[in-house]
Amino acid sequence: PRLAPELQFMQALISIGKLLSSIPTKEAKTTRLVAELTTLNLNLPARVWLPLNSDTPHHVVRIPPQVSAVLNSKDKAPYIIYVEVLDVDDLYTSPVPTKIMNTLRHTKSEENLGGDSSSLSAFSMCGIMCDDNDPDWSQEDDEISQQYTQLKKPVDKDTISQLSQESSDSREPPLFIAAGEIRRRLSDSFREGKSKTFTHDPEDPSAAALKEPWQDKERRVRESSPYGHLANWKLLSVIVKCGDDLRQELMASQLLQMFKKIWQMEHVPLWVHPYKILCLSSDSGLIEPILNTVSLHQIKKNSQLSLLEYFTREYGPHNSEAFLTAQNNFVQSCAAYCLISYLIQVKDRHNGNILLSSDGHLIHIDFGFILSTSPRNLGFETSPFKLTGEFVEVMGGMESDMFKYFKILILQGLLAARKHQEMIIPVVEIMRSGSQLPCFKSGAATVQNLKNRFHLNMTEEQLQHEVDRMVEASIHSLSTKLYDNYQYFTNGIQS
Repeated sequence: PRLAPELQFMQALISIGKLLSSIPTKEAKTTRLVAELTTLNLNLPARVWLPLNSDTPHHVVRIPPQVSAVLNSKDKAPYIIYVEVLDVDDLYTSPVPTKIMNTLRHTKSEENLGGDSSSLSAFSMCGIMCDDNDPDWSQEDDEISQQYTQLKKPVDKDTISQLSQESSDSREPPLFIAAGEIRRRLSDSFREGKSKTFTHDPEDPSAAALKEPWQDKERRVRESSPYGHLANWKLLSVIVKCGDDLRQELMASQLLQMFKKIWQMEHVPLWVHPYKILCLSSDSGLIEPILNTVSLHQIKKNSQLSLLEYFTREYGPHNSEAFLTAQNNFVQSCAAYCLISYLIQVKDRHNGNILLSSDGHLIHIDFGFILSTSPRNLGFETSPFKLTGEFVEVMGGMESDMFKYFKILILQGLLAARKHQEMIIPVVEIMRSGSQLPCFKSGAATVQNLKNRFHLNMTEEQLQHEVDRMVEASIHSLSTKLYDNYQYFTNGIQS
């Protein structure tokens, strides 16, 4: 069966996620993730691909372990990987790319397993799951596999001492690093300007990885890759999440797509970013990462600045073109997500679930609690949506033109959504039919309550007063402050 390698690849990624969730600390999770991905690479290139990106046929050739990161989650262990692929004409008939071994011996330390050399990677089970005669799955021959799996990596030595030991104990030639690589490392060290990266934090290993601009990451990975010189090389990324039913998340993504389409049809300048989701099982799936974004929690923790101060540092003075553009992006996206949060009752809106893009857009993620559910059924979040004083400050304050524009956008967006509510309601009704998803625990009342929030009987003037009331209630919401404090004390998420 030609899909067998791909199914085994997906199963391997899920197995890694489940393994990581059993490890107590984030630092230990990160170390193990690097180990598992290093072992997984022994089976690449292969006739496997990322299904979220299958609209462009490609084969996976390498997953650089050191670039991966475990994402913030107290109970689960979602992780992000960056995947090197080569574009091909056809997934099934194009030849699998030939394995290219990295000739720089420093890559051994770069991809150091960090400990457990007998690690049972999800892919180390491939000997059981795969047909040894199947050329599609692995291009690796027995001799090279043996060379890698028998590497003894001392756990008590750092990278430099390990290299020294390998140099003295082996008959391999001395370590040479290309001049271009040295130049690149020097330029990276001395690059200045606006804050491009966050410092590495063992408690939040993903912050530095996510803050790095995509183009910089792509260039860095390409320069160190044995496949980077090939014209059809490309870097992709994916989040692997286990322990959650992503069907509800998928429904929320479809609703976001509908809202986006409605606002485009009605020429309302609201901005949302739906992202792709693929459910692999009832408790696992793949999520498309949103590039060039970091969470508000990571911004607050790493910069120790207010949101407005961070905007000023990133985009310049308040009257500069860069700041005004970012501020406009912030207002248009904040208004969109406030309205969506109200209509479909999005909960769990702490700063770990709200991202800021490099161009100033606000983006909400993780729609695990919508319609009629809330985290642990605590019911903390009773305000229409999350609108903090810091958000208003970025807009210029409650008397500013941008804040008035923000309220106008919510009104225009609600009028447009109300006009086309027949594009929204059926999606929810279809999903409720025979569904056991937690967001439908209130049964038929869930759909009726959604219809009520479109306020079909209100005049436009009455709707404007309703928007003003919701905005006022959200700004002064005690429940938002309580929930932010709850998240800070239970999960360490900055408010």
